[in-house]
Amino acid sequence: MSDATPRELLIATIAQLLDGVRHVAVGSSSPIPAAAAMLLRAQKEMAGEPPVRLSILGSVKHNFFTNGSGELFDCAGQGRIDAFFLGGGQIDGHGNINLVGVGDYPATKVRWPGSFGSAYLYFVVPRVILFREEHTPRVLVDKVDFISAPGVSAPEVYRTGGPHALLTGMALFMFDKDKGRFRLVSLHPGRTLGEVREATGFEFDVDSGLRTTPDPDPATLALLRGRIRDELSETYPEFVSQL
Repeated sequence: MSDATPRELLIATIAQLLDGVRHVAVGSSSPIPAAAAMLLRAQKEMAGEPPVRLSILGSVKHNFFTNGSGELFDCAGQGRIDAFFLGGGQIDGHGNINLVGVGDYPATKVRWPGSFGSAYLYFVVPRVILFREEHTPRVLVDKVDFISAPGVSAPEVYRTGGPHALLTGMALFMFDKDKGRFRLVSLHPGRTLGEVREATGFEFDVDSGLRTTPDPDPATLALLRGRIRDELSETYPEFVSQL
């Protein structure tokens, strides 16, 4: 049995979802995705494979941008970012995300920071991973109250990006672009299908090969608890102190 923590499991799972990318961009408030991108970069380096470029907004050591989000958007529009992460106060079964608030806009009962550039990045980054640790019906809803960024578009709309997967503290879903809905592919250790259904506000498909999310192996854990922890501390010292 692995002694991996729930967050180490999430980091290792995201790293697997990123396999094959060349350039990963991470927002300034995403320590778990950042750790996953660092893990992938370290694994590729140790294996002698082509390097993975990592851009973490807010980082000095792990960011080659000098003008913040402006350069991020330019780079994404040029097709030079392969993966990005989005969350949301609400996420529905069609991959729509809500970063604005709860209730009928503009009279929202709860107000969040706003959509920022989420819709743009959702359209141009090929592999967008939706990530929320919380897995409850208040987050994973049947229909978002406000669409900050749509998961699917009409056939005539030119779009190179979109949702690739949804990872939560309970399970991993992949997004089926043809059907415009999620497919449950793995349950985290100790979780059941019934438990996930009860905690999810939208309908989803279940993969015929539904499995348990694999724990990180000893080599991966050693990287996470050594090199990755040290690299992450530059941008997310408070998060690292909690690990």
